[in-house]
Amino acid sequence: MKYNDAQLAIDWLCQTWQFERHLVVNGPGDSVKHAQLKLGNAMIMLGSVDESDYGKRIVQPSQLDGKETQSPYIVVDDPDWFYQRAKESGAMILSEIEEQDHGGKFFSCADLEGHIWNFGSYDPFAKR
Repeated sequence: MKYNDAQLAIDWLCQTWQFERHLVVNGPGDSVKHAQLKLGNAMIMLGSVDESDYGKRIVQPSQLDGKETQSPYIVVDDPDWFYQRAKESGAMILSEIEEQDHGGKFFSCADLEGHIWNFGSYDPFAKR
């Protein structure tokens, strides 16, 4: 994921959902070349918007009228807690938390730069 203000995004993700900084490689100025954030067994990677060949292929939600072409689904034990933290931290709730027909609870939200996040308790790898 790429952010216009990756430093702020890292702080927000850590404060809002208790992601932990695993590795942060700073770039020029206040930019982030590469960051790895952990949440339990999950890890996301992000960095600052840049003009590299790869960076030119990434478009921000603000450039697409708030739309995304992909979004993470994070399996969590307590989606109600993540939902409440999202609301308290100013995330835009896109799908209210609810039980899913295929199992588990789920909600969807947009973060401070409009990236869409999905959290739910349904784990497709768990034995049923």
